[in-house]
Amino acid sequence: MINNWDKFLLPYTQAVEELKIKFKSLRKSYKGLEEYSPIEFVTGRVKKISSIIEKLDRREMPIDKAAELEDIAGIRIMCQLVDDISTVVELITSRNGKDLEIVEERDYTKNTKDSGYRSYHIIIKYWVYSSVGENEILAEIQIRTLAMNFWATIEHSINYKFDKNIPENIVQRLKSAAEAAFHLDMEMSQIKDEIIDSQKLFMAESALTEKILYKIHTLYLNSNYKNVDLLRKDFYNAKRNGSIEDLKKLNDRIDLLLEELS
Repeated sequence: MINNWDKFLLPYTQAVEELKIKFKSLRKSYKGLEEYSPIEFVTGRVKKISSIIEKLDRREMPIDKAAELEDIAGIRIMCQLVDDISTVVELITSRNGKDLEIVEERDYTKNTKDSGYRSYHIIIKYWVYSSVGENEILAEIQIRTLAMNFWATIEHSINYKFDKNIPENIVQRLKSAAEAAFHLDMEMSQIKDEIIDSQKLFMAESALTEKILYKIHTLYLNSNYKNVDLLRKDFYNAKRNGSIEDLKKLNDRIDLLLEELS
């Protein structure tokens, strides 16, 4: 019997926070290198006590077996493209035996559920270290596209409303919606290279813009007011009417001015 749910759930809460930080840091490292990231965003949650008890009852398991549930700690990784899912799976499997251990993989992107649900699930063992010692827990990582996630979120809400007894006409419409989401993912995959190239260009321009604004501010702090006013006008003209090449030329001009100050 679990006498203190807060104490029982503490390592799961810590695991979710740690895993979120790890995957968000991975995404940030791609962005820092101005590379396309297969991870769009990451969320996580610890299952509510009521949901844990309900699941145990459904499986006819006693409460003291709660630690055997695989999804008390849940991480969800969203991707833009279907191909990104396999990339993220490879990133996770590369960590197997290091900071986590893979227990099971379930590919619902290829083996779609009857409802239309698509996602990739990885069950892991994860070790949490705290002031009271080491805890080994199970956690579930779900990897899916934005379209898959939109459908799954709606389906979950409808399931909740109808207490899992969804009327047949809505079941069929959900299946049709799942197919529509699948076709959207397939269409996006067809123009994958264009999407990745455009996002790389956007990230490069954003990074260059940040550098230019920082350097103009540095000139301002050095009382180089005349050049600062001119550079600001050139910057806004380049942003409105120019290209990334115009921004690069402006950046080079600012570098020369900064060299004169040093």
